[in-house]
Amino acid sequence: MAVAQHDKLAVLIDADNAQAKRCSQLLAEVASFGLASVKRAYGDWTTAHLKGWKEQLNEHAIQPIQQFGYTTGKNATDSALIIDAMDLLHQGHLDGFVLVSSDSDFTRLATRIRESGLLVYGFGEKKTPKAFVSACDRFLYTEVLDLGDRVAITDESKNAVLRRLMESAVSAVSKDDGWASLAAVGSQINKNDPSFDARNYGYQKLGQLVHALNYVEVEDRHDDPASATAVYYVRIQDPQIGAG
Repeated sequence: MAVAQHDKLAVLIDADNAQAKRCSQLLAEVASFGLASVKRAYGDWTTAHLKGWKEQLNEHAIQPIQQFGYTTGKNATDSALIIDAMDLLHQGHLDGFVLVSSDSDFTRLATRIRESGLLVYGFGEKKTPKAFVSACDRFLYTEVLDLGDRVAITDESKNAVLRRLMESAVSAVSKDDGWASLAAVGSQINKNDPSFDARNYGYQKLGQLVHALNYVEVEDRHDDPASATAVYYVRIQDPQIGAG
């Protein structure tokens, strides 16, 4: 399903499992996906640990939803968010949902929303269970929203994962000559791994990332003679060339 800037989105925040300090950057990221028509944050606002969220609620016009923890050990906040999400889903006025949490309890909710044909964007920390990440169309780790965390990854195992993702995506969408548009490659990578983001590897844009990969060839092409904007095309470099 294609992303449209005019998509109407419901942003539902599990304040118990999200950091208030990243709220501004998070909503700016949401704006690249569509219009935040609904903005709600769930939690027990009588407790001290949500104090940091109160300023963000006013600044960004986020509606706080009060949910008391009636029973010890039971997450009433999750239940309230899920009930509201299903009500919004059945109203039929939205194009997608943004679920902000690092809690795996929302895995089934994300799956159910997608079953109805709507987009699901997830935001959570890197500790978020894989099941919830995979249940979303896109999942963004909130650590990349902090400039200080944008450090290039040198871990060999992570780079090996990146290479497999890149090679698989290029193979899936390339033409007979091996070349594929970078836009198509990016879309395919996100289908294979909803959490993929160039910023996880220290780069702001996918184009910057592929230019840094020694196994990827990159060409700037002008497909439209009337446009001054170049389009990136990529292909996986023949290992025999590197060996020579």
